[in-house]
Amino acid sequence: MISNCKYITLFIISLIFYGCGNYSFTGASIPEGTKTFQVNFFENQAGNSMGSIFEPGIDRDFTVALQNILQNQTNLQLVNSDGDLLYEGEITEYKVSPMTATSNLQASQNRLTVGINVRFSNFKKEEDNFERRFTFYYDYPAEVQLLNVKSEAHDIIFERITQDIFNASLAKW
Repeated sequence: MISNCKYITLFIISLIFYGCGNYSFTGASIPEGTKTFQVNFFENQAGNSMGSIFEPGIDRDFTVALQNILQNQTNLQLVNSDGDLLYEGEITEYKVSPMTATSNLQASQNRLTVGINVRFSNFKKEEDNFERRFTFYYDYPAEVQLLNVKSEAHDIIFERITQDIFNASLAKW
């Protein structure tokens, strides 16, 4: 009798979770029938923008960061081509600028700003398609070299930008 109750309880719990079909606990609103996503390589074009510098490897790192957030926050499969959802674009800004100055007009704080242009295509629900620029920054003391904080800065900036892209494309925030 007790083992039958276990099976019945397990069956009821399975039905409840199965009924949640396209619902995601991260707030994603995934259109019916969407199973895959594709993230094309985000080419680094920051060197072409006034005041920006070219940072080697940032293109690969950002592309992987976007793939990771989508894999971690949805049950969609990453594919190399013909995805139901397509993310593509380019890194358009990578700039360090002074933010605050001391009394003798020296920078006391610098800001690293990264800007990324994203084109999102939803082949299951085309009214969700967009092209938009996402940007975020990291402030650090002027006496510290960017090289010493670059890894932490990239992690923080990429986390914010990828979450903003996720929210705009799938959470509709």
